[in-house]
Amino acid sequence: MKIFKAVLSVVVTLILIWALQTKFGDLPPIGKFLNPATGFWQNAESKDTDPSEELKLDGLQAKVTIKYDDNMVPHIFAENDHDLYYAQGYVTARARLWQMDIQTRSASGRLSEVVGDKALQVDRYHRRMGMVYGAENTLRGIMKDSVMRGVINAYTDGVNSYIHSLAPKDYPVEFKLLNYAPEDWKPINCAFLLKLMSETLAGGSNELAMTNVLNRFGAKVTNDLFPDHYFHQEPIIPAGTPWNFKPLPVPQPPADFKAQMMVGMKVKEKQEGIGSNNWAISGSKTASGYPILANDPHLDLTYPSIWYQVQMAAPGVNVYGVSLPGAPCVVIGYNQKISWGVTNVDADVLDWYQIKFKDSTKNEYWYNNQWNKVTRRVEEIKIRGAKTVYDTVLYTRYGPVVYDNAQMAKKGRSNIPVGNALKWVAHQESDEFKTFYLLNRGENYNDYRQALKYFTAPAQNFVFASADNDIAITPNGKLPLKYKDQGKFIMDGSDTANDWHGWIPYEQNPTVKNPPRGFVSSANQSSTDGSYPYYINWQFAPYERAKRINDRLAVMQKATVDSMRVLQTDTYSIRAQDILPAMLSYIDDSKLDENQSTAFNMLKKWDKNFAANSTGATVFAYWWSRFYQMTWRDNFNSKDTVLAYPSTDRTEELLLKDPNSVWFDNKRTPAKETCADVLSKSFNETINELVRDHGGPGEAWQWGRVKKFEVSHLAHLDGFGSGNFASGGTGSTVNALTDGHGPSWRMVVQLGPNVKGYGIIPGGQSGNPGSFYYDNMLPIWQKGQLNELLFLQSPGQSSTRIRTTLTLNK
Repeated sequence: MKIFKAVLSVVVTLILIWALQTKFGDLPPIGKFLNPATGFWQNAESKDTDPSEELKLDGLQAKVTIKYDDNMVPHIFAENDHDLYYAQGYVTARARLWQMDIQTRSASGRLSEVVGDKALQVDRYHRRMGMVYGAENTLRGIMKDSVMRGVINAYTDGVNSYIHSLAPKDYPVEFKLLNYAPEDWKPINCAFLLKLMSETLAGGSNELAMTNVLNRFGAKVTNDLFPDHYFHQEPIIPAGTPWNFKPLPVPQPPADFKAQMMVGMKVKEKQEGIGSNNWAISGSKTASGYPILANDPHLDLTYPSIWYQVQMAAPGVNVYGVSLPGAPCVVIGYNQKISWGVTNVDADVLDWYQIKFKDSTKNEYWYNNQWNKVTRRVEEIKIRGAKTVYDTVLYTRYGPVVYDNAQMAKKGRSNIPVGNALKWVAHQESDEFKTFYLLNRGENYNDYRQALKYFTAPAQNFVFASADNDIAITPNGKLPLKYKDQGKFIMDGSDTANDWHGWIPYEQNPTVKNPPRGFVSSANQSSTDGSYPYYINWQFAPYERAKRINDRLAVMQKATVDSMRVLQTDTYSIRAQDILPAMLSYIDDSKLDENQSTAFNMLKKWDKNFAANSTGATVFAYWWSRFYQMTWRDNFNSKDTVLAYPSTDRTEELLLKDPNSVWFDNKRTPAKETCADVLSKSFNETINELVRDHGGPGEAWQWGRVKKFEVSHLAHLDGFGSGNFASGGTGSTVNALTDGHGPSWRMVVQLGPNVKGYGIIPGGQSGNPGSFYYDNMLPIWQKGQLNELLFLQSPGQSSTRIRTTLTLNK
């Protein structure tokens, strides 16, 4: 018995040791993860840092000095370009290595390698969308430029220098949780980040849903409900701005333009009510006499932040701003002479083409009255714990046939139209980093315009200001030359008339410099009025944020940095200003119960601000949403197919100008409803819902309590996010906070002889959840405040804000 117990004890111990070192499902090997010498305990970091550190790194050409300030922002001083980008790669990897790795894996369709087959369909989707194909083409464009080839290679070497210095105990905690090791960085990984941004900002489409609308309701109804110009207009380039160029001939649509539209299914749809803001105000309207520029790009808010703050200085360049972890240069920022920022244009640069194959082999397809060869690309998708999947993608002259059969589409992440080829600007050869390389070194307006020539995708509204007292804005990118409404619906892929007909010349992209009104701005709204000779898109973000920004800037005099900061956090609702009086006029308050009457009075007294403590904001937001759904769902909510809903702008137009429109009638009831009926019913149902979910009218109805909002971990790991917190703003206000989406970087720059920058990210510089600098800036961001940015002029400049120095030696 003693021998048996001894043997059993040994066996149990061996099994336990094996179990602790083995990964089960989503769990990491518990023994490795808890190991005090190599596990997650090693990732704890103190707020206090060592005053100095010296490292010897292979590949450097000279000494690099890096000063870290009180927010752990690195200020890099190098003696040449190579070392500058080498050091940027090194310090970024030190702070954000896992983020760099996982974002690259997502874009390149390689998540399955670390999380198993649960990510297979996501990986398949990204491969079949041509993300790898596009990244390869972008890298080819970069490598043709000797300067940018040197930049990318130096950055890559810097990242790898840090990776090679790591022992397993030093790996970021997410590597330990997922039980895998970082791999060498490759130049193409930088290109993958550009593809990821293109997917986020220019990868949506509603062409399939629009095609279904056309087929169900006909051209007359479709054109009426989905017009090419909004009822409310506030274009980025002020109406009446002259176009000082001779435009190219505009392509003509096919003779059977409407008749050839093909029925499809739903893809990732474009969303209304989310976006970014930027503006620049002339020195004639500021207290300093010099321009002020502001930018707050709105993206998914995550830990770690999508942005990494950095200052980069070498002969010929000294720039401060934010970079994308995994890519060289400063993307949004300023130097001593100029500042720039971006918002999304939302140009129509993604189209679907119905492909007619010759037979079931799908070796040939019909185009230009002849059969053309299909190209096959085999994607190798490695899966942790399972066999490798080899996926063959068919490529046409337009691009990949994303899903070539119904079964594949059924399993897929999105219901891509079966048998349709994707043409997407993100597949083009490009060299976007050259734009930022030149902007980082820019000194004036001409430098700004020269830099923009290299930018392909995703198209951005580049705002500009300079110490020369110039301001400008340009909706810029590689924009296809199209006929009007080309790409509004799925197109016939056999007709040559549906090709993209070249590109709008860069110098003819819409732009304005020093307009008489004294400011430029964008908030993702329409790029131009109807006088612009080219087609960019038929839909953009609603005008409300732009209208509010322009209203405020128009009346500003002696504006300061704080004027800009306050505007960035503005929660006033132009939508409520436009339609709430009309909505209230249809309510008979004598027929309301006590709760409804209280809510009605809340709205009458509401100041139209979506403040966190506002109850009127909650009632309005819920009422408008219910009214919108009630208006359209009986006609556009279909079980057998997806249909695009008319825009909020078109809905407001009906409310204000056509209250007896047939669209307010609920065809499922015998009565004939009008706008008044829908508003009354939706109001009553809204109040009943709020009472049911939050009790009677009172503090529980405050917008910040009702609207859930948090900054989540990039992988949505529990405990690694901010948790829910009260926040103001909504999608149609300048401070467009909604569903974890909002200002990912707020920046204000005062130009002049001594430039001053201010900025904040909703988190911290470190990607390590065990670091004080993981989320230390979130409270400042929540309060709508900005940090003054430390812009050093030399490595020897003294500052009480410097916390530590890292010296890199060759």
